[in-house]
Amino acid sequence: MNQKIRVLLAAGLSSILLAACGEDPAAAQFQQSMDAFCTKISEIDTSINSIDAQSDNAPSELLSYLDQLDEAFQTFGSLDFPEDFNYLEEIADESSAYMTEAVANFHTAYGGGSYDEYTAAYAKQCYSRAYKRVQIIITFLHGETPDDADLTIEYQEQ
Repeated sequence: MNQKIRVLLAAGLSSILLAACGEDPAAAQFQQSMDAFCTKISEIDTSINSIDAQSDNAPSELLSYLDQLDEAFQTFGSLDFPEDFNYLEEIADESSAYMTEAVANFHTAYGGGSYDEYTAAYAKQCYSRAYKRVQIIITFLHGETPDDADLTIEYQEQ
């Protein structure tokens, strides 16, 4: 998870610089919001990776950090993208929804003092889907087209 966050953070910061050139106040606000999102998920990732897995409090610490991650993704999902990137807002919404689903299922998987591996596996899938959408957004913000076999891109003639 740590490596994925670092890649996202580096890519996000680069994309912000590319997307927010000029003096456009909306672009500057978007840049600040993306900076805050990338910084927050990096901090949460660092905290998650510092949890002592052998500790009795590990599950509750993990769930607490995941709740913070969900809040960060909800903020990300509510971002107002610059006009040139409006088409990415729906993907940001999906990312947020997947993270919310992941966190809810992690709570179920670790709830009640027991561990449900099937629910945890589903939660991990949702978690991965949330991050995959963030990666797709960052790729588009870089002006590139994602190279992903699961992604279908429809071009509209103008």
